[in-house]
Order: sequence, then C-alpha cells, then structure tokens
Amino acid sequence: MANRGYDVVVDVDAEGDLGHTDLQEDLEFHSSNFNDPPNSRSKIVPDDLPGRSSPSSGGSSKRFLWTLSFYSQFFDVDTAEVTKRCLAAIFPRANFLDVLEGNPDLYGPFWIATTVVMILFLTGTISMYLKWNGKGYFAYDFKLLSGAAGLIYGYTGVIPIALWGTLKWFGSESANLLECWTLYGYANIIWIPVALISWSPINILNFVFVSVGFAISAVFLFRNLYPIVSAIDVRTSKILLIAVITLHAGLTIAIKILFFAHNSPAKKNKGHEDDDDKLIKMLF
Repeated sequence: MANRGYDVVVDVDAEGDLGHTDLQEDLEFHSSNFNDPPNSRSKIVPDDLPGRSSPSSGGSSKRFLWTLSFYSQFFDVDTAEVTKRCLAAIFPRANFLDVLEGNPDLYGPFWIATTVVMILFLTGTISMYLKWNGKGYFAYDFKLLSGAAGLIYGYTGVIPIALWGTLKWFGSESANLLECWTLYGYANIIWIPVALISWSPINILNFVFVSVGFAISAVFLFRNLYPIVSAIDVRTSKILLIAVITLHAGLTIAIKILFFAHNSPAKKNKGHEDDDDKLIKMLF
C-alpha cells in the first residue's frame, strides 16, 4: 500500500488481535498550565478589527482630544436608553447612577438643555404676547433666547465642574465629572413640561407649576448626589448639599422671573410704550 501520511504500522494476527503496536508506546499524558505560547497553527486574528488595538500599541487603545473616537465615547447611547433615563429622572424610583450602569453620556443632557432653551424662548414669547395691549406692532425679543441659552447651558455646564472640583479637593474618590454632568443634564428634563404649561396669564398658577418642577428636580439631585457627597467630611457634605439646593433654587427663581412673570424685566416689548414712558412724555 502506498504511503499516504501514515507513520504507524499495525500488525493483525490470525485471531484478530491487534497485538503489539508502536502507538501504545507513544501515548503519554502531559500536564499543562495553559500559559504555553500558542503553536504555529493557532488562529490568527486580524489587527484591523474595530475596537481592537494592534500589537504595536502595547494593548491599550489611545484616544486623543483631537480625535472623534475620544468624544464618541460620551455619546454611546441609543434612543431607548435615553428615554429610559429621562423617565428615571422624572420618576426617580431607583438611584440614577444604577440606571446609568456605568455608562454616563452627554447626548441626553445636550439635547435636553437645547430643548429647554427653545421651549423657554417659545413660551416666554407667548407670555409676552398675552401682555401685549394690541397697540403698535409686536416685536419678538430674541434676548429671551440668548438669556435662556446662557442660563441653562451655564448652569448645566459650570455647576457640575465646580461640584466635582470641590469634591476632589476634599479627597472624594467616587466623584466623576461625567456623572455630574449627566445628573445635572437629566435633571433639566422636568423643565420641559413645566415650561409648556407655565405661559398662562395666571401668575399664581405659574408659580405652582415652577415650584413643582423645582421640588422634583431638587429631590432628584439630592437623592443621587447624597451618596457621593456624604463620602467626605460630614460638615463639608452638609454645606455642599445646601449649596446645591440653593443654586438650584436660584435657577428656578430665574426661570420664573425672566420667562413666566408678565412684569419681567426680560420681556419689555419694544412695540408699545409702557405707563412710565407715557408719563415721561407728558411731563416733558
């Protein structure tokens, strides 16, 4: 029989016994610690797969500030996940950090803040229009838009940085800047329904709506920041929590006065004269 790659000779006697074979002597059991280097027949994995680092990179994936991959990691969420987080912010049944599951994002906070800015401008303009007496022409005041953008973006962007820096200064190990931004960003979700119903000419009703929005968002921030802030000194943690609630109350008062009060200084309509202007013209 021609040689076809077989290197073991088997002798069979007349009684069908295999007899002695060379194969029996070659069978041995070898111990292994699974740390041996792979042989030449190991599976070769291509280095150009997404998310896989090349051997020359030392096993670490580097992301620099000027690359899109650095910023894309902060927006790694889908619509279902953002919706789930928005509902958890309005109805805070569980700790929001547990809802994040270690994946805080900036996608939801950015679009929530942008939506709040646009709705504040829209409802503030409606509220200003209801005050208009119909004389002259009605002029849109785009200072409301810039004011809303400065207020919401400034509060959502600057306060978390200050809080995170303070916690780090006092030795907090659990403080995370991205989580602080995410908390404050999703806390703004309550201002969307509040702004939609707070444009009525009934001032006391607007006050009630804004107060409810403050209560829900303040409880949300207090509940989720307390485990982080309480890790530092007791006295310092109390001062920080009081400062957080006080600054949030300041945001609420600013929203109420600038956008939902009919005698707001930010809603002076240039299309008609108020009583003070008429009195000045009569005197002079």
